[in-house]
Amino acid sequence: MGNYIKDRKPAEDSWVPYTGLEDVDNLPSGDIYIPFEEWQTHRDAFLKRNSRVGLILENTDDVFALKDDLDRLDLIVLQFPKMADGRAFTQARLLRERLGYKGEIRATGDVLQDQVFYMQRCGFNSFELRDDQDIPSVLAAFDEMTVTYQPAADEALPIWKR
Repeated sequence: MGNYIKDRKPAEDSWVPYTGLEDVDNLPSGDIYIPFEEWQTHRDAFLKRNSRVGLILENTDDVFALKDDLDRLDLIVLQFPKMADGRAFTQARLLRERLGYKGEIRATGDVLQDQVFYMQRCGFNSFELRDDQDIPSVLAAFDEMTVTYQPAADEALPIWKR
């Protein structure tokens, strides 16, 4: 088992990244996630596959460009290239709250233990951890705060309306 958490539980990751080196017409079987740029170029070929398809977005990719394809995507991977870059928080909230995306949103990159609670509030439901991170400690971080005041992807109402 790798360092992967889905829906607040350790899980097996069945997804394989598409590197761009494979021939689009001869892809490996199984669930794959592909860069958004490849999706735009070979969208129809990826949709013909008999397995699940996901996308990995750069922090500069516009999530609204996916609005017509969201019901066909089972996974969207958002990247945290460094601690100070929070654009993936915004992308996740836009996907959940404005575009109504119901599939898996995965955080990858510099996923910090003290940020997973906030990532979850923004709509992330899976987390790819670094090898040096301890899964039980990260799982405990989800419960470090028990009261939230503001609405978010995980709670539609502010505390005074609940």
